[in-house]
Amino acid sequence: MDARVSTGGRLHFGFTNLSLSHERLYGGLGLALREPRTVVAASAAEELACDDPDAAAYARRALGLLDVPGARVVVERSLPRHVGIGSGTQLALATLTAVARAYGIDASVREFAPELGRGGRSGVGVATFEAGGFVLDAGHPTARFTTSRPADGEWTVPAVTATHRVPTDWRFLLVLPAVEPGRSGEAEDASMRAAVERADPGVADRIAGVLTRRVLPSIATGNAEQFGSAVEEVGRLNGAWYADEQGGTYRPPVGEMVATLSERPAVFGAGQSSWGPAVYGVTDATNADAAREAGEAALTAAGIDGTVRLVRGRNRGARVAADTDTGDDG
Repeated sequence: MDARVSTGGRLHFGFTNLSLSHERLYGGLGLALREPRTVVAASAAEELACDDPDAAAYARRALGLLDVPGARVVVERSLPRHVGIGSGTQLALATLTAVARAYGIDASVREFAPELGRGGRSGVGVATFEAGGFVLDAGHPTARFTTSRPADGEWTVPAVTATHRVPTDWRFLLVLPAVEPGRSGEAEDASMRAAVERADPGVADRIAGVLTRRVLPSIATGNAEQFGSAVEEVGRLNGAWYADEQGGTYRPPVGEMVATLSERPAVFGAGQSSWGPAVYGVTDATNADAAREAGEAALTAAGIDGTVRLVRGRNRGARVAADTDTGDDG
């Protein structure tokens, strides 16, 4: 049968710890977005047919994991690649799920994600694919990971330690500057190793305070202003770990854009998602138009082109259908 999987991007606000001095490493926090989206369709076939090279690689691995002969895989929509909103994980899991459903198999993405090279540090992308919402994951045992992640398949995706629905009146400014993509693959691995080797454990202690006293209470009570301020602080503290690797608290030109957004009252907090260059801002429905104008102003102030979107949070997992309906999955 034919199967179609639709999933949105995600914001990644940072990690709770990069220091080898603490018992658990990483521990990501982020949330699911409705847009932009990745949509992958698949049908059973005698061999693999896929024009998208990245999806083809994931599909080939999925065929082996699922022990099926082939599939016709079509990427109908895709997230911008390597900009910091989770394109790799969402494409990998959507491809696996589409191929599995084409054969009537209900595959566990949490089980198979490590075999696809996903969930090796943050578990946010897997968790948001599964159920959407705001996610905090438990990270990995530091003794197991040290400065390098194990080989693909030799880890488990971090457990979810806290999850909350994203309030329906919250909005997220998403600014994608037209600059070089963020780090991925071997370059990202090297940067993360260097950051972990130098990480100050005191930063993790400060993040723990922000998380427990500000981030979690604000999402639980639906206070967008407090949430925006809190995740901006988490991002700024993460930047202290990455400064030597990305040229500052934020990678250029994100720092200038965040500064511009932070001056606008319609934006309650701003930062860099993952390695960027995606810039996010937290706002609400009442301030959405003014926040969009702030996003345009940030691009203008930085002297670069780009796109600006206002998107909602997503409070359900990826949509899997046997027809063309991708529906509203808020």
